[in-house]
Parts: sequence; C-alpha cells; structure tokens
Amino acid sequence: MPQHTLSPSAEAVEFELDNQPVIAYAGENILEAARRYGVEIPHLCYKQGYRAAGNCRACMVEIDGERALAPSCCRQPAAGMKVSASNNRVRHAQKMIVELLIADTSTTVRKADSELTRWAQELDVKETRFAARQQPPPDKSHPAMTVNLDSCIQCTRCVRACREEQVNNVIGYAGRGASARIVFDFDTPMGQSTCVGCGECVQACPTGALAPFGDILLQQQEKSVPSLCPYCGVGCQTTYHVKDNRISYVEGRDGPANHSRLCVKGRYGADYAHHPHRLTSPLIRRDDVPKDANGLLEPDNWRDVFREVDWKQALDFAADGLRAIRDEKGGGALAGFGSAKGSNEEAYLFQKLVRTGFGVNNVDHCTRLCHASSVAALLEGIGSGAVSNQVSDVLQADVAFVIGANPTVNHPVAATMMKNAAARGTRLIVADPRRSELAAHAEITMQMKPDSDVALLNAMMHVIITENLTDEEFIRSRTKDFELLRAQALTCPPEKMEDICGIPAEEIRQAARLYGTAERAMIFWGMGVSQHTHGTDNARCLIALAMMTGNIGRPGCGLHPLRGQNNVQGASDAGLIPMMFPDYQRVDDESARKRFEELWGMPLDNKPGLTVVEVIDAACQGEICGMYVMGENPAMSDPDAAHARQGLASLQMLVVQDIFLTETAALADVVLPASVFVEKTGTFTNTDRMVQLGRRALDVPGLARQDLWIIQQIARRLDLKWKYRGENSGVRRVFEEMRRAMPSIAGITWERLQSEHSVTYPCRAVGDAGEPIIFTEKFPTTDGLGRFVPAAFSPAAERPDADYPLVLITGRELEHWHTGAMTRRTRVLDALEPAPTVYINPQELSSAQLQAGDTVTVRSRRGAVSLTARGDGGVPRGAVFIPFCYYEAAANMLTNPVLDPDGKIPEFKYCAVKVEKGGEPTVALSFGGGVAAH
Repeated sequence: MPQHTLSPSAEAVEFELDNQPVIAYAGENILEAARRYGVEIPHLCYKQGYRAAGNCRACMVEIDGERALAPSCCRQPAAGMKVSASNNRVRHAQKMIVELLIADTSTTVRKADSELTRWAQELDVKETRFAARQQPPPDKSHPAMTVNLDSCIQCTRCVRACREEQVNNVIGYAGRGASARIVFDFDTPMGQSTCVGCGECVQACPTGALAPFGDILLQQQEKSVPSLCPYCGVGCQTTYHVKDNRISYVEGRDGPANHSRLCVKGRYGADYAHHPHRLTSPLIRRDDVPKDANGLLEPDNWRDVFREVDWKQALDFAADGLRAIRDEKGGGALAGFGSAKGSNEEAYLFQKLVRTGFGVNNVDHCTRLCHASSVAALLEGIGSGAVSNQVSDVLQADVAFVIGANPTVNHPVAATMMKNAAARGTRLIVADPRRSELAAHAEITMQMKPDSDVALLNAMMHVIITENLTDEEFIRSRTKDFELLRAQALTCPPEKMEDICGIPAEEIRQAARLYGTAERAMIFWGMGVSQHTHGTDNARCLIALAMMTGNIGRPGCGLHPLRGQNNVQGASDAGLIPMMFPDYQRVDDESARKRFEELWGMPLDNKPGLTVVEVIDAACQGEICGMYVMGENPAMSDPDAAHARQGLASLQMLVVQDIFLTETAALADVVLPASVFVEKTGTFTNTDRMVQLGRRALDVPGLARQDLWIIQQIARRLDLKWKYRGENSGVRRVFEEMRRAMPSIAGITWERLQSEHSVTYPCRAVGDAGEPIIFTEKFPTTDGLGRFVPAAFSPAAERPDADYPLVLITGRELEHWHTGAMTRRTRVLDALEPAPTVYINPQELSSAQLQAGDTVTVRSRRGAVSLTARGDGGVPRGAVFIPFCYYEAAANMLTNPVLDPDGKIPEFKYCAVKVEKGGEPTVALSFGGGVAAH
C-alpha cells in the first residue's frame, strides 16, 4: 500500500528540475515529484506504493555536483538541488538501459501496454545491438497464471509484490550473472509452489512475463469498468476489463480498503457470470414433480423438474401464491430471506416489500448465520453493531489480537494489512483452535481447545485486573457495571482456566500483559467467536477487554468483527433483519415505527419477526407456508441441512430469485433469473463501514433481469404503489429514499459516490467527511456509557462422547466462498480446489489407521457425508475441519441447529462427529469447467 501520504501542507523542499523550480513533499523521491509536474522519467522497476529498488537503472538523472548518475526513484531531493532528467548524458544512459533490457527479453511482447515497449517508443529505441539471453520455456503449471521468463527484465517488482505487499513469500531471486532469474519457492514450477494465486505479481509485472493464463493481455479490451469485488467484506475496489460482454481479466484499484491488492477470488473469480449454468429464463415447477427434500438436482437436469415460462406467467404465479397465503392465513404465514451479496438498494427494497407487502417482520439474511451474536453483544454493550475502527488501523496499532478468525483465507487482503503491520512492529496475538498461516507472523499464538473462548478471555481479564493494567479513567468516565465484570473475572485465574482452554497459565498471562500494556491495541474476530451457543458471551468478553483497557475511540484501537460477505454490513444497515427497521431502529419502538409508517405510507407490524432458523422450524411445523428467497441458499447454509430442506420442501409456495439453480432453488415452485454482481449498479457497504459504488460492466444474459426490477414487479402484484423508475430500475431513487430513512448515511449523495467512489459512515450531513473512527467521546447508548456485561463459561450444547469422539469445525477455504454457488463455477477456483475434503491432523489420521487421500465418512447425530481425507497439522487433535461449500458433501448436514439465546445464531463451529474409513467416493463435479471438468 502507499508508503506515505502527500499533501501541500506536508513539509516541503524546493529544488530545480530541468532548470525549472519545483517543490517536493516530505517522503517524495525525485521521480514522484517530477511526475506531479508532468515530467515523466523512464522507469521500470519503480511502482507507486512499492518500496523503491533502483535496480533497473532506467530512471537515471544527473544531479549537479555529483560525478555519477543517480536513480531518481531512490533519491529524495534536497533544498537547492539541481537535477537534469533529460539532457544528452541522461538520455544516452536511459536509452542504453532500455536497449539492453530489450535484448534480455528477445523483443518478446506479452502485454499490450508493456511498459518496456512504451519507454522504447518514447526514447526512440527501435532495435538492439546485443545478443539475447537463453531463456527457459513458459511455465504453464498454474491454472491462473503463466510464467514467461523470456519477457522478464528482472525488475523484481514481482518479488516485492509477493514478499512485501501480500507477504506471501513465494517469489524469490536466484542465481548470478546470466543465470539470475525469478523463482518460486525452491525453484519449483509455479503450480507446484505455495503460491496462493493472489495475482499481485501479475498486476505488478511491467512486461507480461507474469500474466493471466492465456494471451488475454494482448487483446484489445472494449471497455474497463471501475467497480468492486463481489466476495468477502473487505470491499476491494476493482477494474473489470470487458470484451464481447465478457470479463477478460480483473485488476485491483487503489481503493481505501485494498490499495490495488486482490486475492485469488477477486482476481480470478469473475467468470461465474458466463457459466452455462446461469439461469436465463423464468422457471415454474412441473405439476407432476413433487419436491424431494432428500434429493439433489444436478444443475443440467432442470428440465426434468421445471418448465420455462415468460416473465408475466412467472411473476403472476409467484405473487398469486404469496397473496393467497397472506389473505387466507395472514402475513405471519409468510417470510422472506434477503441477500448479503446484493446491493444496499436491493436489501432495502426487499425488507420493505416483506414489511409492507406481507405485513410482517419475518425478514432475515445470512448475518443471522455469521455475526448475529456479535451484533447483539455490541448493541447491548456499546449501542452500535458497527466496527469501531477500520482494518487499515492495524498499521497504527501496537498490538493486534486476532481471535476466532482466519483472515488469510476469509479476508486475504485484510490479512496482508495485518502482516504488513507485523513487519512494521505491531505485535500480533493469534488465538484459534486451528493454527492458521497468520500464526507465522504472530508473537503469541494460542491454539486453544474449541469452544473455550470465554474461559480464555476471562482469564486474560483476570490478569489485567489483578496486575492493575486497566484504564481506570476510561472505566470511570465512559463505562458502567465494571464491578460486575470484575467479580466474574476474579473467579477465573489462568491456573483455573488452563485445563478448560488448553493454554498454559503463563502463556495466558503473557498474552494478557501484552494486550494490557499496549498504548494502542485492536481486536479482530470472526465466526470462530460468533458461531456458538455462547457467541454473544464471547463477544461480550471482547468488548469488556477493550473497554477495561481504554482501547476504543482512538486510532489503532477498537473492535472489529470481520464481516463475511461483501454486503452483510450494508444489508443489516438497510434493515434486512427481523427486529430492526433500517439503521437499527427497533420495530417495537413506537416512535421508530411511526417514522417508517409515515415514510412508507402504511401501517406496520410492531412485533419482531422470526429469524432464519426459526423460520425454517416454523415451516417444518406448518406455521410458515410461503417464502420469498432472494440470493440466499439456506438448503446449504443452514445447520442440520436435512431439516432445512424438509422445511423448504414443505412450503406451499417457495419463490427463489437467483443466478443459478442452487440447492434451495431446486426446491422452489417458481425460479426468477436474476443479475450477477457485475451486471448491476448499486451501493455496497464493506466491513469498514465504507459505502462504495459498484458499477454495471455486463448486460444480463437471455431473459434474466435486474434484481431491483424483479422485486418491484412482485411488489406491484402485491398491491404496493411503488414508483422507482429510471435506469437500472431506479437504483438512485431507492438510494435517495434510504438517505431519508437512515440518518447514518444522510450526508452521502449519489454524486459524491460517483466522484469519490467510497464514503465512510456515519456521514449525517452533506459535506461531512465521514467517521472512520467512532465512539471517540461517547457511545450511542441512552446515557452515552458503555456497559460491561459479565459472562461465565458454559460448554457447547453437544459434547464429544464415546460414540462421537471428535469435534467438527466448519468454515471456508481460500479458493471458495460461502456455499460455492459462484466460486465453484469459475475455471481457476474450481481447478485449484475441485472436490470436498476433510482436514485432519496427521497424528489423528495415523491413530485411526487412515491415510491422506482415503475416502472417509464423517458422521454426526444428524447426518453423514463422504469425502477425501487431507492431512493438516494446523487442525488440533480431537477435531476435524470441513469447508461448507461442497454440495455433494455438505458440511451442514452434520451441524447442530441449537441457537445462541441472544443472537439466535446456530452453533456451526462445534458439534460431535466420528470419522469412519470408506463411503461413497467423492466425485468432482464439472461446475467450474477447470481441471475437474476435463
């Protein structure tokens, strides 16, 4: 990311460039200062934001009084310095360097906008007098990238990209003289190396020596569209390069959350939009095909179950079915699941449709399965469910505590910020039952027993209290109920908790002291904290830890629950939750209800609705008879998936709006083909509270339609008199209504998003800068005080026993995301991870007389799945890990649907299982058209 921020107010020096006076700001080199004045000095190893290396020597300049030429990328100007960037001596040196580099590359052009070609043209270098080096053949071993060392100029930008920006430490530089070359790991083929496929090296390469697989960099693109990544909550800004209404390749933009970085999903996971499984016509279930909750519909066999219809038939059928249930049984018999993948505008309209068209608050989305317990604890303790500080604040932290999260897999670009921070001196504490790659950068790693978070955190608080490491002034002036918390923590000395959490008491003390003595400490957590029956208690402890040490409301401090999906924050803000109107205004608060009744022009229900799992339970009991599901896949994402599928199959009317025939859509009565991320314009809110604009890059295929249009068509048929017209179904008009409904974004105008691309909320008035750090003076509670809520350790609802001796942990893989509907339909991601596996500690494999590669069956009290065993030393003894993205071995067939009493979130991260050798061998499906398909 950029190494410095420059502004006219920064300390500056005046010097002379080509006989003209210029000003350089603090931290700026000669090349950067010259560029601001429109003077382009040739350069190849230099890349803005990267550490300057000065090894290509193309940027040489003459400095008056110095005998040798100097690389302008490595020299900072001094007051009065006289620099020549284009005199005869300088030009001769620059041309000679470019000529030598052309000889090294055999004049091979791998990139239409090759920087070497550009500078050769600008310097009028038409040919080379030097013999070319012998180069190895291309390395095509990686499904995402090709290595063409015959185009390599050894600028080392790829090395810095890999080792210093992404901190993956895969690319190196080996050999001497004519044998010098770029290598991967210990000079292994790229596809066999530890490369994680982030593609930062491809984006950094100036010649195309590292390039996306194929020759797409030589193709002339029709347009390049600035937009966003559709995957995790980091909210990376991207550029989509488009040809023939297809995404050719993706590059990172210098957005505030990613600074041009991407991960393997963001860079190589866009081609799902073109997959042949895309829904392109509305479908209605055939009259002679009953719903089979136990069966799975192969994506290519939809004609056996559904018939194609036109939009009028599909919309009328869907709306008539929902209206009939509403009119006969009341709105309480209906429910809606919205999407954390859609835009803010889609989430807002969807919850408005359920509340005004169904007349009930039975509307929810996947935050119930991700961070509902975190939000419950945050609202209870500090009055807001939003993050206090942005991810990049870790660069200002003295200590960062990462617990119950695996950001290198789930939030890879955020993880690079953490690794950058560690390299700069931030001291990392990592706590998780699984040992992640981030642990290699940590000062303290605590691999505690699954389910023991409360015991560990109470023990840490015990140390902080008894060793007088608390911030007494912060506690006195900004919090309440600390004595209740103190009393609970004092019952939990590390010596008492070490058996529960499996961490030696002295290690707990070391971690507590490190966090407690830090001037600025920040906490990050993920679903390893939230997805438990005591997830709210876990989060309560983290909030208490931050408040007792005064680590809230300042740079480099605070609380950050890392959001999972790209718009889970925005969907929650927009009201896609059953107990809250938009902006977290409770539905049972009379004043809030009256405000929305006035805004929407009709009476509203004042009772909180049912949550995701409660809706499924009610469907199984016949109390919920109709559902409208937009972009969610509860048949895969809900716990005890067989139970969830039974509930969906029992519905009188199930309307599914999606881009693929998902496991949920296979149980629908009517399926409405929708738009993918790159086919829509709208706003999205990332984990940092940044509202950002995603722009439409492609046209929708066939008869598929924009999600906003579909929602409005259903609303019109439910007698709602909405008037959102205009391009993209009135997305701007919906956003303007959201500004009236949501004080937190009232100051963010559509025009500002068009020009600035990203604005952080709260932004209450037009012109406000936004607040990247909140809770600086008080908390948004009735009295302005944060509240300590003590939590005692309680075990999981289901514990291992003689019959089921192991603990199942579920989660994501780097290459796949959520239920796999998108990532498993991309060529690269499907090729990298084509089939389901269960991760088991090698010692556990050995004791069970198993080997990596064996087909095994993992069984719980709710179901069984068969898949391939994979050895992983990061998984603790007594536990197994299964990614939940593979429908042919759905991990949620096993998980326990028991709920956290406060957050109503299921216990995904803990249930009892056993592993048996054998079972039906896993077959890799040809979802993505990659290696697995051939």
